[in-house]
Amino acid sequence: QVQLVESGGGLVQAGGSLRLSCAASGRTFSSYAMGWFRQAPGKEREFVGFISRSGGLTYYADSVKGRFTISRDNAKNALYLQMNSLEPEDTAVYYCAADPSPWGSTIKSDWDYWGQGTQVTVSS
Repeated sequence: QVQLVESGGGLVQAGGSLRLSCAASGRTFSSYAMGWFRQAPGKEREFVGFISRSGGLTYYADSVKGRFTISRDNAKNALYLQMNSLEPEDTAVYYCAADPSPWGSTIKSDWDYWGQGTQVTVSS
């Protein structure tokens, strides 16, 4: 089992940047593909991106491709989401997730472990 805690959310103006972090504890962090999802008020939780166990493969939703970057540091048990050129439509609670598969998935039901989320608000 792995425990996940997100941090780094906050209020930012449109066009700005934020970096979210996800600290993992428990079983070996490098045994999990890691992902980011987000949920805006009144909407379903949606896929943002994932990174493979080794960090060699990343995949993003079209809505964030070219603006967001996922990285991980297996030595520090940490996952990151660098968000640039933020838009008001990016306002949501952001969740990190862990999946024991090598690659990750765009489907939220495939992910076994979730953090509690961190709020990101982008003002226009």
